[in-house]
Amino acid sequence: MPIIKHKQFIQAPVAVCFDLARNVDIHTETTVKTKEKAVDGVTQGLLEEGDTVTWEATHFGIKQRLTAKVTHMEKPAVFVDIMVKGVFSSFSHTHQFIEEKGGTLMIDTFKYKSPFGPMGMIADKLFLEKYMTDFIISRAKELKRIAENAK
Repeated sequence: MPIIKHKQFIQAPVAVCFDLARNVDIHTETTVKTKEKAVDGVTQGLLEEGDTVTWEATHFGIKQRLTAKVTHMEKPAVFVDIMVKGVFSSFSHTHQFIEEKGGTLMIDTFKYKSPFGPMGMIADKLFLEKYMTDFIISRAKELKRIAENAK
């Protein structure tokens, strides 16, 4: 099971970063390349513990849907979402926010299991793990840009 961990320092308060990361509208703005949009469940505003959201996006030229549920939240320090329906066999994404001098350290930990058994493991090594890492990093950089320009 691949585990992707990315740290991003943001010069903005923890509460601002936390709310941006769980904002459905901001998620759409930070994933323009994959044309993500919320199509079911919570489709705008802030996600709360217990909420579900179904995302429609284009990955590898294929339009897909994925439903995630927020299973844990400690404001403004951490929230976790897991896939309840979608292309992966499973995934969990922990979003952590630590106050540091001058801002916030945002830590994404994304654990996933590819579908298709051994074929999925080969896909991980060939392209999927890099693709998902790049996706997480790109979104973190966009959150940083939005948070730091909101001052």
